[in-house]
Amino acid sequence: MGRVLPIVVAIALLVYALIDCLQTDSARFRSLNRVAWAAIIVLVPLVGPILWLAIGKLRDRPQRPAAPPRRPLAPDDDPEFLRHLRETDAKHERMLNQWEADLRRREAEIKRKKEAEARAAEEAQRRKEAEARQREDEARQHTDDEDDSR
Repeated sequence: MGRVLPIVVAIALLVYALIDCLQTDSARFRSLNRVAWAAIIVLVPLVGPILWLAIGKLRDRPQRPAAPPRRPLAPDDDPEFLRHLRETDAKHERMLNQWEADLRRREAEIKRKKEAEARAAEEAQRRKEAEARQREDEARQHTDDEDDSR
């Protein structure tokens, strides 16, 4: 077991380094290309994989932030959010007032039309009644004239 463990570790390191080399983006290689690094990893046991892992590719090192990130504010504590709400409420209020004014104008217009139609109907009814009375009067006069002539 003592002799097998270093060989298993060396093979595992070789496999890991080779897969990492083959999957790494070509823009992240430091000095040699992919084929050269793969050859070094396979042909130089134990040292090749360690070289690859140590200096073969550029590593991303996270930069420490200069200041801690701001905690997000709750909506009711965020002045920008509250300002946006007030603007939206004012806009909706203006829109609602405009709709109400438009509705009142339309209702008044409909009422005027109905009143004009009612007046026209009354006038037409009065004319019909006046014409009917005039015909009756003419008919009476005509009958009176016939009675007088007899």
